[in-house]
Amino acid sequence: MSSGKADRYLTQPRDSNTLTQTCSSNIQKITQNTAKIKSMVNQLGTEQDTSELRDGLQQIQHFTNQLAKETNKHLKDLGFVSPSSAPSEQRQQKIQKDRLMNDFSAALNNFQAVQRQAAQKEKESVARARAGSRLSAEDGVSEEQLVSFDNQDDWAPTITQTEEAITEEDLVLIKERETNIRQLESDILDVNQIFKDLAVMIHDQGEMIGRTADPPTRVLLEQLC
Repeated sequence: MSSGKADRYLTQPRDSNTLTQTCSSNIQKITQNTAKIKSMVNQLGTEQDTSELRDGLQQIQHFTNQLAKETNKHLKDLGFVSPSSAPSEQRQQKIQKDRLMNDFSAALNNFQAVQRQAAQKEKESVARARAGSRLSAEDGVSEEQLVSFDNQDDWAPTITQTEEAITEEDLVLIKERETNIRQLESDILDVNQIFKDLAVMIHDQGEMIGRTADPPTRVLLEQLC
């Protein structure tokens, strides 16, 4: 961790209200970004598909992933904040955290769905690029055979040049999209880990409430867990 990030973390307020507001704001941003990502993903493979679109998609997707990890950390921090001494405020804090976790879980579900959709479209794009490269190379070979079949000395090097030119042109595109796929898959794994963390927090929250709940409520919580 860089000193700048460390200083930023140390100066972040850790009171319940501030953390709750930050989490709520982040969840709203994740939801808004997910809608933008979905719109951009729907343009992949169409006439609107450009390198600028793909760059923008990668940036907003990765930023949203970082936002999700930050929100996950803040929710964990909420569990270490000293509870209010007033029972009514304690109940309110528990209700707020429960609502935040539910909202966060729903936002993550939607976000991961568009992540998977983006990864699938990128894979399809790479497959098309590879297939197109092979087909173009084959067309080049066939064409050169018709033109210079009688001249074997000229024919072979011409084919090699054609294949090399096509491969070099497509290789950059394929590598870029494969890099995007690896980043998407890494970010999807990050979200999977956040879901696991959420499950633990929800379970712990249920146990904490269950210890102070009346017997019928405890039975319901045990069934849900």
